[in-house]
Amino acid sequence: MDSTTLRRVRRVAATLACGVALVALPACGGDDPNPQSGDRAKGPVTVSGQNFTEMQILAELYGQMLEDEGYDVTQKLVDTRAVYMDQLSSNKVQVVPEYLAGIGDYLNTQANGPTAKPVTSNNVEQTLDAVNTLAESVGVTLLEPAAATDQNAYAVTKEFAEKNDLTTLSDLGAAKLPVKLAAAPDCKDRQDCAKGLREVYGIDITEVLPLGFGSREGKDAATGGEVQLVQVATTDGALEDDGLVLLEDDKGLQPAQNLIPAVNSQWLEDNPDVSTALNELSTALTTEDLAELNAKVDVDREKPADVAKEYLEDQGLLG
Repeated sequence: MDSTTLRRVRRVAATLACGVALVALPACGGDDPNPQSGDRAKGPVTVSGQNFTEMQILAELYGQMLEDEGYDVTQKLVDTRAVYMDQLSSNKVQVVPEYLAGIGDYLNTQANGPTAKPVTSNNVEQTLDAVNTLAESVGVTLLEPAAATDQNAYAVTKEFAEKNDLTTLSDLGAAKLPVKLAAAPDCKDRQDCAKGLREVYGIDITEVLPLGFGSREGKDAATGGEVQLVQVATTDGALEDDGLVLLEDDKGLQPAQNLIPAVNSQWLEDNPDVSTALNELSTALTTEDLAELNAKVDVDREKPADVAKEYLEDQGLLG
């Protein structure tokens, strides 16, 4: 019996038991104004992360899964990783949806300085092993990584790709075309951005326009012909509507950025059932799923809470 079926069986059993005890225990049924009271109430939990579309959706996914388990969930999205990581370590925040290499690079530089040798790579298992050690040292436990990964990526217009027969970043390097790149302000000297595109792929980056990561300005610069390449995310659900296509990172320049639950270790010891619930979500979530969820919010203007609930119900992850 798989874990999702087991959860459903347990809930049906609990419901039947509740019905038998209804006369003696009136608070067991629908008359209770607080559906999380009684045996299912497991106390408060704060879910944090950075405040942008994808994280808003992930916070809702995590939060609704935890509410379904009986926790009283508060969301606390902030501006930077530094803010919530400090609170996660000190148990002021208990759960954060994270990116594997993102949290790894942050913890590595915090522990070993800004020039520390990277411990992350394109290999998920090797990266997870290295990052686990860093996380444990600050009182954080990483659960199971999802197949879903939100990596930096590079896109061109469909017209430019078809004209130059491009499907990979290697193709762009082999084409020997002068390329202007719209990207984040720190792209110029980053190995996963302009520096690596030159060194690993041989792309002739003639100029980096600091128009932001996955920004409307950067995309407009690409579709308007001002730049040939634009930095986006693999989970950007609006690329097709924008007339853009991703070029495959066929040499693995980008480190593994699989979505992964990060949990305060002390709190997790007292609430071990959280691992089962959040790992079930990680098992289900794919990059394509996340791109579709992002598009529903950014393109279709649906609410993150509604999008998350629909997805969890479709996946059979809510009781």
